[in-house]
Amino acid sequence: MNHLSGSLTMWSRACARLDEAERRQRRFFELLAARSQMPSWEPPVDIFLLGREMLVRVALPGVPAEALEIQLAARGLFVRAVSPLPALVQQARIERLEIPYGRFERLIELPPGRYELLARELRDGCLNVRLRGDWP
Repeated sequence: MNHLSGSLTMWSRACARLDEAERRQRRFFELLAARSQMPSWEPPVDIFLLGREMLVRVALPGVPAEALEIQLAARGLFVRAVSPLPALVQQARIERLEIPYGRFERLIELPPGRYELLARELRDGCLNVRLRGDWP
């Protein structure tokens, strides 16, 4: 393969990757703009076991406590809400957008067992859910 054809192959791969990145970016903003009930993101979760208690910590920057829906079910712990865009977005030009916004839902699978919801608290951008459980 000569130098020219190798450069063209590398250039075509780079163009294909740029096209894919643009498609993904458009899809991200379509999810933000959509008014559907489909979740558009899942928050990260940490789980800590403390004897027979479990602390589930969910990162939810900017989510108001009154918007949260928490449900303990046989399949696990469901956390749902809508993370609103800041009001100033209407007048601003977005320079960078890394914090997820819009409707989210997360099913947090728990070890098999029976659980009781002890407490829930939204503090410092994290939802802390304490459960008491009977698991192996």
